[in-house]
Amino acid sequence: MVIIDAGHGGEDPGAIYQERKEKDDNLRLALAVGNILENAGIRTLYTRTTDITQSPLEKAAIGNRSDADFFLSFHRNAMPVPQSGSGAMTLIYEKGGVAQKMAENVQRALTEAGFQDLGVQERPGLAVLGRTRMPAVLIETGFIDRDEDNRLFDQNFQQIAQGIADGVITTLREQEKPVYYQIQTGAYQNRGLASQMEEQLKSQGFPAFLVYEDGWFKVRVGAFLNMDNAVHMEQTLRSYGYPTVMIRA
Repeated sequence: MVIIDAGHGGEDPGAIYQERKEKDDNLRLALAVGNILENAGIRTLYTRTTDITQSPLEKAAIGNRSDADFFLSFHRNAMPVPQSGSGAMTLIYEKGGVAQKMAENVQRALTEAGFQDLGVQERPGLAVLGRTRMPAVLIETGFIDRDEDNRLFDQNFQQIAQGIADGVITTLREQEKPVYYQIQTGAYQNRGLASQMEEQLKSQGFPAFLVYEDGWFKVRVGAFLNMDNAVHMEQTLRSYGYPTVMIRA
């Protein structure tokens, strides 16, 4: 599950430039990214879907109660002097780990959408980064007080939303445990019999090993990421007269 947080809201408008309010841009982008993730089969939860007031601590608490895998917070930047800042950045509590990988994937998407690359930066003082129990990323999608950044935000909105969602999806997939294919040649309740089979296979040059599972000693050969390689091994074992079954482990 991914927590989608639209920064600010309600009585807290965030940064304001002319008639534009950060809270509105944040919500618009948060909902767009969340929709893409949901359509990709990723469960999402929002800290807000309407214009309500929440403190950063309340937002972090919502994330913690959800027991989600990631926390994604949407913001826009601003400077004391309008037009003096430009670019997108992605913030994390500290460098390293899954949060940095997600931030790098998201930041790459923002620069491909046309924003100046301000990089991935540490910001340990922010509640939604420091008070959340899961890896958290805060996205600064350009400067709201910079006309060029607003043009990019509006004209490339779909590309930005899709790119951020793709960065999240890529990170989730990178964290998935790889599937290995193993060839099982027998299952024994007696360890001695299983060990005999293991040694026989090894003497014939097969990379055999034992797995104890559900009260059985199982004799398996190989651990392949590529199914074609596993199929080839299974065919070879059968040519030697072994009964086989392919296992996903």
